[in-house]
Amino acid sequence: MNLEMQQFKADFFKALAHPLRIKILEILAEGNKSVNEIQSLIGSEGSAVSQQLTVLRAKNIVTGTKDGNRVIYALRDPMIVELLIVAKQIFNNHLVDTITMLDKISESDS
Repeated sequence: MNLEMQQFKADFFKALAHPLRIKILEILAEGNKSVNEIQSLIGSEGSAVSQQLTVLRAKNIVTGTKDGNRVIYALRDPMIVELLIVAKQIFNNHLVDTITMLDKISESDS
């Protein structure tokens, strides 16, 4: 059971391991969008966005629902929004630690 959970986590984080996929998730965190809406917000080619949406769908991170002739994408689990917020906080903490370390180095060089 524990190994299955670790494998799920590894696969989940692998699916997130692309800047464009993260950007798509950040956009979907604000609400459901069609491929065209996502493309225009990102300013990227349709094929690139579609390719990354396919990966996110395959890993059950986003869902796509037919609406006439277009597909509306949504986050499968609202907890992904919290995950993105936590990741940003970790990044900011890392940045603060790096700045503090650089300040100490520059003080010792003076």
